[in-house]
Amino acid sequence: MNESYITVLKQADDEVVIQKSRFIGYVRPCTSEEEAVQFIRTIREMHREARHCCYAYIIGINSGIIRYSDDGEPGGTAGLPILNVLKNEQIVNCCVVVVRYFGGVLLGAGGLSRAYSQGCKIALETAGLVQMELSSEIRCTVSYSLWNSVQYALQKMNVRIRDVIYLENVEFLLDTRTKDFESSVRTLTDITDGKIVFGDAEEKYIAWDLPS
Repeated sequence: MNESYITVLKQADDEVVIQKSRFIGYVRPCTSEEEAVQFIRTIREMHREARHCCYAYIIGINSGIIRYSDDGEPGGTAGLPILNVLKNEQIVNCCVVVVRYFGGVLLGAGGLSRAYSQGCKIALETAGLVQMELSSEIRCTVSYSLWNSVQYALQKMNVRIRDVIYLENVEFLLDTRTKDFESSVRTLTDITDGKIVFGDAEEKYIAWDLPS
C-alpha cells in the first residue's frame, strides 16, 4: 500500500428535477465489487416504480474494476456520463446510482447525458470528497505538565489528534501521514525531552481533506 486516492467521505443522495423528470443521485464508498452490486440492488428495491436506475462504479486504485449501465436509456446517455464524472474527478472505490422518474418530456441524447451527469455531481457534492492516504495511527501518552506544549506543537504539525482521554496522564490517538511519521515522532520526542510514550503504530488508509 503506497498510493493515495480520492473517494467519497460517506453515503449520500440528492435530487434534481429537469424538464419534469426527477433525477435522484445516490453515492456510496465501496471497496469491493460485491459492495457496489449490493448498493445498486438496494437502490433498485427502493425505487421499484422508477423507469431507470443507471449506475457506474470504479473499484480499486488505478481503475481496477469499471462497470456502468444505461438501464434502458439510449446507449451512452446515462451510465457512461456518470462514469465520466468519476473519471474526470479521479474518484475510485465509489459507486453512483442515478434514478430517473420520467416526467413526460423527452430530453434527447444530449439532454439525458447532461441530466445524468448532474445527478451524479450533486450526489458527490453532498457526500463530500476526501483523499485516502497511507497513514500511521499511534496512541500517545504524556503528562499533564507537558500537555500544553504538546498541544501547541501539534497545532503547527500536519497531523490530526482524536480520542483524547484525561486519566492519570493525557492519552490521545495521533494520525499522521506515513511519509510524515518519523518527523512527527521526532518533534514530539524533542519537545518533551523524550518523556512522551508512544504505543505501537498501525499503518492504514485514513481520510484527509483534499489539497487546496
